[in-house]
Amino acid sequence: MDIDTTRAARPREGISAEDRKVILASSLGTIFEWYDFYLYGSLAVTISRQFFAGVDETTGFVFALLAFAAGFIVRPFGAVFFGRLGDMIGRKYTFLATMLLMGLSTLAVGVLPNYASIGIAAPILLVTARLLQGLALGGEYGGAAVYVAEHAPASQRGYYTSWIQTTATVGLLLSLGVILACRSLMGEAFETWGWRIPFWVSIGMLAVSMWIRLSMHESPAFARMKAEGKLSKAPLREVFCERRNLAKLAVALFGMIAGMTVVWYTGQFYVLYFMTQSLRLDPAIANLLLGGALLIGSPLFIVFGALSDRIGRKPVMLAGMLVAALTIMPLFKALTHSINPAIETATKAYPVTVIVDPTRCHLQFDPLGQRKNTSDCDRIKAYLAKAGVSYTNVPVAADQAEGVTIGETHIDGFDAARIKAALDAARYPSHADTAQIDYPMALLLLTLLIGLVTMVYSPLAAALVELFPTRIRYTALSVPYHVGVGWIGGLLPTISFSLVTATGDMYFGLWYPVLIAAFGFVVGLIFVRETKGRDIDDA
Repeated sequence: MDIDTTRAARPREGISAEDRKVILASSLGTIFEWYDFYLYGSLAVTISRQFFAGVDETTGFVFALLAFAAGFIVRPFGAVFFGRLGDMIGRKYTFLATMLLMGLSTLAVGVLPNYASIGIAAPILLVTARLLQGLALGGEYGGAAVYVAEHAPASQRGYYTSWIQTTATVGLLLSLGVILACRSLMGEAFETWGWRIPFWVSIGMLAVSMWIRLSMHESPAFARMKAEGKLSKAPLREVFCERRNLAKLAVALFGMIAGMTVVWYTGQFYVLYFMTQSLRLDPAIANLLLGGALLIGSPLFIVFGALSDRIGRKPVMLAGMLVAALTIMPLFKALTHSINPAIETATKAYPVTVIVDPTRCHLQFDPLGQRKNTSDCDRIKAYLAKAGVSYTNVPVAADQAEGVTIGETHIDGFDAARIKAALDAARYPSHADTAQIDYPMALLLLTLLIGLVTMVYSPLAAALVELFPTRIRYTALSVPYHVGVGWIGGLLPTISFSLVTATGDMYFGLWYPVLIAAFGFVVGLIFVRETKGRDIDDA
């Protein structure tokens, strides 16, 4: 029997060496789960070529982002299912179930045949594996946050749970490191089959993580409630059918999680797509830059977590949302200047305008994969999007034909050779020139983005744990967290990239995180109450 009633009865002012060991074990296991989950996001470009080869390149990449988002979309359902188990049978056994499901579904991605081998079945199986990953992660984060918080002393709850907040970033960093190592060792073979190796590596991590989870004790707060016979018999009904708890869910989602998640995914995921797709930066260099920023910025998770123990959860999180809303757009524009100044110069000197017939020109995204680019404006936009060239849309006049203007050069209709010649003459780069990259400035800008992530994310676990009572905490915390992170944040890369292809403006997609971060700041300022130091046994 894993319930340690002696531990449960111990005063909560201190924390033992054994507790620190258990908290470390919980964090390590969560790192491995995030590694599994983020491998797909880090390899989205490669996976789009392997599994979505049946559509045009722009649609294929958006499909890859949608498959990435699929794992996020189902996370609330995993939160409901595993959260209920965590509140009824315990945190430890739920950990084991989520770990096993995550590890096996990740391994499945690494062994799936590609589109060339089995056709449409390949992307279907890929999305199925992503859905299973999302279900597993939906039960993971809430359990880890609750488990650590229920071990920590009240005066250091923000500090201890901030270690759990680092796990997502460390898991991403670990996935980037493994991918970079495989790329450098395998060369061109990585794109054909070597991309599978990082997924195979996860089976070893699964074995280690399962061993770690098996050595853990149950949390003291849960053990105490079980010993006293106070466990919830219907946590879902208590969470969703009691007005007080529903109000807390709404405050958590719109006042804390929504703003946090868009800042998080902009600073750690969308920025990677932006560098590789819009700025035409080599993926290996983009991964190195982001990995360096993660290494430099990750200690700030601990700094801001500890700061929230001193000045409160609310001021740290809201300050991060406000600063992010004001600075995301300038930071991305500065990133363009640092990484690919040639594309910035060409865009200003030789602006590109697409002459469109609204009745014939469509959004450059086809969710069913059936549309073919037949109109001239569709083909022009697809070509420009693939080349990473920004453009504006102008409605066709009565005496005009569809076409494109590059600087002073006008081309009627779609003519790939003439468009390429005009872009070359205007010095639009086909890729970022490594000799022109300002590496220190790019690293600084990426680190600033990571710093914003740490501000909004570090205090969140403690704030959510302190918001809900022990008997329903696992469920009540997990549901709004994964609705926000899964639906609002998980769809961010897809929505932002689609907005860019629709408008032709490489920065237009950033309005999505900017507006939601600003909205989260306003809601949080009005409705979020400070919870620092609250007795979580009576929350």
